[in-house]
Amino acid sequence: MKVAVLNIKGEETGREVSLDKSVFGIEPNEHAVYLDVKNYLANQRHGNAKTKERGEITGSTRKIKKQKGTGTARAGSIKSPVLRGGGTIFGPKPRDFGFKLNKKVKKLARKSILSSRAKDKAIQVLEDFTFETPKTKEFINLLNSLSANDKKSLVLLTEQNKNVFLSSKNLKKANVTTVDEVNTYDLINAECLILCEGTLDQLKERLN
Repeated sequence: MKVAVLNIKGEETGREVSLDKSVFGIEPNEHAVYLDVKNYLANQRHGNAKTKERGEITGSTRKIKKQKGTGTARAGSIKSPVLRGGGTIFGPKPRDFGFKLNKKVKKLARKSILSSRAKDKAIQVLEDFTFETPKTKEFINLLNSLSANDKKSLVLLTEQNKNVFLSSKNLKKANVTTVDEVNTYDLINAECLILCEGTLDQLKERLN
């Protein structure tokens, strides 16, 4: 499958690039996509809820009252969970919600989304570009020229570009990332995928 290479004004440069079949032409695997998105969202969760048990409470260790003769239940510590100010029984502890997912499954998920976007003709290839200074207006003009201003868009760069990233930071529907940092959640969340020309070889090498 061949795609025309555009410049930042949305005009064709007269060149075309071929999308590799091993990355952009496979049969999408929906279950792999589901697992990878689930893994990503699970890793975003923070299990920070924590209560103190009786061994973690600050307080005296003296025996509250004598063992026998009071007519009430025996009590040995002011930190007891049954007393006010005591520890909590079976309270929450910090936990990790993440789970292991094989690298091959993650690669399959990414290739599935890229293939699906290619099939829907939702991929545009842009010649490598940069901004001299961070300017949101320039980035908006870029999206307008590609008819992607009203859509959730993902711009994939070959490497970190601070000016391009800062230019898109205030736009809710725009996302900028690199091949090394992109994940399945970013790909599936984007209605329009804008790839810099240099990322095609990087994707082929990374996903194969």
